[in-house]
Amino acid sequence: MHLHESGPPDGPPLLLLHGGGVSGWMWRPTLSVLRTPARVLVPDLPGHGRSASQDYRSHDETVGALVELLERHAPGGALVVGFSLGAQLAVLLTAERPDLVTDVVVVSAQAKPLALAGPTVAMLAAAAPLARWPRFARLQAKELFVPATLLPAYVAESARISRATLVASVCENIRFTPPAAWATPGAPALVLAGARERRVMRDSARALHAARPGSELRIVDGIGHGLPLQAPELMAAMLDERLAG
Repeated sequence: MHLHESGPPDGPPLLLLHGGGVSGWMWRPTLSVLRTPARVLVPDLPGHGRSASQDYRSHDETVGALVELLERHAPGGALVVGFSLGAQLAVLLTAERPDLVTDVVVVSAQAKPLALAGPTVAMLAAAAPLARWPRFARLQAKELFVPATLLPAYVAESARISRATLVASVCENIRFTPPAAWATPGAPALVLAGARERRVMRDSARALHAARPGSELRIVDGIGHGLPLQAPELMAAMLDERLAG
């Protein structure tokens, strides 16, 4: 995976995991207003951005790569923050390697499988070429609250995402359930969802919170599926609070 690293070498480690269909650039608005001088690790997940040459295959394989990344760059653990698909990876990473996660923020993770996952994936595979159309990509960008300054990056990357990556990542996303080890007491956890997201997202956030002892739940008023891009100041403030703690 391509990795962008920034911040002071002695700063608290912060691993940011982007959502499906975007890449590490989605964290730029949040990082631009983050006050804590953290050592920031921002990978482009397989099949996305500068890691597009390798298709996304599975959550398990990607978590394995993230474990290797943290063992190299933050062996003492990091604050792990994930959005959407990246949030599911954050849950898995926390459950599988709690020694590498000092704190976790889960933003808009679907944790309730869709009842009709099979037909949904089949329809997605048939419609995959749409992602290469700039007009379609712009409509999708609006749903994610991608700002105008980052729209060219989103449109360009949408055109490069392979059918295999699209199908595999969405299939993993809509079939995801939290592992049993998520319920093991451990690092602090903040579970977030937007009040204007689909009901399944809000219900998923409540389920993740209920399953994780000592976790905190926030349903954020006025926010849809795109908190880090829709309200980067708020996202940064919550991260500053945890980094300072």
